[in-house]
Amino acid sequence: MNGTAEDFWDSFYRGRAQVWSGRPNQSLVREAGRLVPGSALDLGCGEGADAIWLAQQGWTVTAIDISAVALARAAAHAGELGVAGLISWQQHDLADWTPAASYDLLSAQFLHSPVEFAREAVLRTAAGAVAPGGTLLVVGHASFPPWSRHPAPALPRPAELAAPLGLAADLWQLEAVESPGREATGPDGQRAVLTDSVLAARRLSGRGSRTRKPGRDGCCSGARQRHPSRPGCPGGPVPVRRCPGPPAA
Repeated sequence: MNGTAEDFWDSFYRGRAQVWSGRPNQSLVREAGRLVPGSALDLGCGEGADAIWLAQQGWTVTAIDISAVALARAAAHAGELGVAGLISWQQHDLADWTPAASYDLLSAQFLHSPVEFAREAVLRTAAGAVAPGGTLLVVGHASFPPWSRHPAPALPRPAELAAPLGLAADLWQLEAVESPGREATGPDGQRAVLTDSVLAARRLSGRGSRTRKPGRDGCCSGARQRHPSRPGCPGGPVPVRRCPGPPAA
């Protein structure tokens, strides 16, 4: 493939007036909706739907993408919706990026690329920017959409990400490790049920953690694993035993 990664993604966004739906990702809404707003970092923010939604919930957001075209589009949308002052749009190639601050939430939603991209290395660097008590949320494809024009790479299961990202059990609490299905619409109106890979982890702190909004059962803590297909379960959290051993492989 000729040109740089920046050239590829600028061309990708120039090809359509709007590439994505403009709606925030479902996993982000579900997981971040349980947190008290603070500072957030959105990696690979694209046209900005996730960053804008976070700002609307009261988060102060740093949103990073390699494409100047996408960032300009995102900034315009944020201005139209009145949240421009809560979002810092930054252009970086994540392959060469080093975090300049720490964050209460680090969100990486579908951070895949058809051009060469060291995804695990980038996510490992990003995990180091999560503040004590903060949350790391990594969502990706467990299977690629049938309408994808690009070769599908090898896709790790959610639990297989913990060790490569350096999420040691004495420093991190895994709060969601799941592969939910969701309905999706392709660029030409195709319909399919896609499977995602969701890993949510909280960085532990000797002084306690950031406050989480109480759930319906009034409980805010403990590792949780969701079972959307379990009979009688609408996809809500099911407590699982805390494990002092190494991250699951």
